[in-house]
Amino acid sequence: MKSGYPQNLKAKTQKPFSRLGLFGGTFNPIHYGHLRSAEEVVEALQLNQLWFMPAAVPPHKAPPDLTPFPVRLAMTRLAVGRHPVLKVSDVEGRRPGKSYSVETLRFLKEELPPDCELFFILGLDAILEIQTWKDYRELFHLCHFVVLDRPGFDRSLLQEVLLKEVHHDIQPLADQTGFIHPSGYRILFQATTLLDISATRIRRLTREGRSSRYLLPERVRRFILRNKLYLDNCQ
Repeated sequence: MKSGYPQNLKAKTQKPFSRLGLFGGTFNPIHYGHLRSAEEVVEALQLNQLWFMPAAVPPHKAPPDLTPFPVRLAMTRLAVGRHPVLKVSDVEGRRPGKSYSVETLRFLKEELPPDCELFFILGLDAILEIQTWKDYRELFHLCHFVVLDRPGFDRSLLQEVLLKEVHHDIQPLADQTGFIHPSGYRILFQATTLLDISATRIRRLTREGRSSRYLLPERVRRFILRNKLYLDNCQ
């Protein structure tokens, strides 16, 4: 299988990086909520790089409701542009079948330098349903988790889910910034600017012929209009 490194990153020859953020999702389309969260996570955790990783076949999404992977990948690359730290990886499009996070992480752990720390970024809503993910307990032996707040979801629920579903000996960190798994990997809360933007709304506005300007990068908005995306009945 070919490497899933971003096209503009030659992993074997570039200056080594030791703290890498991984931000998965459908990005259907990517918008300012994703981009601003990524920017703030990079600064807060002093990441050397953060990779957006569009899912090719999301396990929790029905394929008929999804814009094709190459299109979503193209929009994500347009959004990121030449940002010095944010990059885009097509790793999940190179593997057949569903885009299971655990398989992506296993692959990257083999490909990346052994001293590279991985920080897997996801929303509070997603980690509260972690028991629905494939081999979810193994995930906590592969990387740190960075949990982003979501409107309408309560942080206090996470400890119960982790203790019940993941491991009975997960402990709160002394500074109350999250938890530590017996593996040594941490589950960190990260506050970011809560922008009330959703890809679902952008698709609906586009389908209704209404403006999505200022909800997503202008280059992505024009790409959507030029290619007549989201004009069918998908949600």
